[in-house]
Amino acid sequence: MKKIILLIAIIALTGILAACGSSEASKEDASTITIGYFPNLDHVPAMVAKEKGLYEKNLPEGTKVDYVTFADGADFMTALKTGDIDGGLVGPGPAMNNYTNGADVTMIAGGASGGTVVMARDGSGIESVEDIAGKTFITPRVGCTHDVQFETFMKEAGITSNRIGGEMIHQTGKPAQYEAMFATGKVDVAVAPEPWATVLEQNTGAKVIIEADEISFGTTLPASVLVTSGKLIEENKEMVQGIVDAHKEATAFISENPEEAKEIAITAIDEITGQKLDKSVIDGAWENMIFDTALAPEEIQAFGDSSFDLKFLKEQPDFSTLADTQFLN
Repeated sequence: MKKIILLIAIIALTGILAACGSSEASKEDASTITIGYFPNLDHVPAMVAKEKGLYEKNLPEGTKVDYVTFADGADFMTALKTGDIDGGLVGPGPAMNNYTNGADVTMIAGGASGGTVVMARDGSGIESVEDIAGKTFITPRVGCTHDVQFETFMKEAGITSNRIGGEMIHQTGKPAQYEAMFATGKVDVAVAPEPWATVLEQNTGAKVIIEADEISFGTTLPASVLVTSGKLIEENKEMVQGIVDAHKEATAFISENPEEAKEIAITAIDEITGQKLDKSVIDGAWENMIFDTALAPEEIQAFGDSSFDLKFLKEQPDFSTLADTQFLN
């Protein structure tokens, strides 16, 4: 009788282990990938890929794709580090900052260039770059891509923030809230990613002080990059190749179908932020955008050197292994 019970227990245990193995195999065959992105125009490739089902098309059959949106790069990078997302679009600044702190992050494609515009509030008295000295400026996050672009430009003009002993006063906030911040007069200058720069210009009468193609790294460095973890690259190159292929296809779609891509962006931004932007806003913002998957390692390093110079990074960075372009070939 004891032998029979023992045999039943062994069979049951074997079944449980087999089920575990089957479940794991099933996860590999039909796993879930989570992609993160922001409600900014330099993240339109992710919006298009979601709308057109391009990740599902390019990833292994049966893969389930989930999407998560973020307001800033710090939250995105936290999600990547904890495994809550597997990759997506983020500014190069947060990716670099976290990489220098030992985070497992790899850039695998460019997203979009341009789209960072410096706007002055109507009534702020700011007519030129020199007038920004002593004023309050807002960026999405301390040390984010837009912040580094702006502070690099301003330091070259001899003006720095109070964070490093200068006189500009720094605040942070979500770009979708900039219009309200201007209305209350709490900030004088907004370093705004598109489409929020055009929103400020059209809705508040804000003035462009630094154009998207004038600001530091405005046309040479992607304002957004596609990233994933080195762990995923090591364990599942096929999955990473599918993510990049979907991104490349989305980027090509934007180039070939700009009007449809704009409509996708309008709908997506409305769903994420609750703000339905006029087509005229998107049209104006689109002129400041360049959608391209290319990555230039030398520009990534130059941006990192500037971040160090501005004391966003504690040590001189070495980004020679931050980008992996093998999936773009």
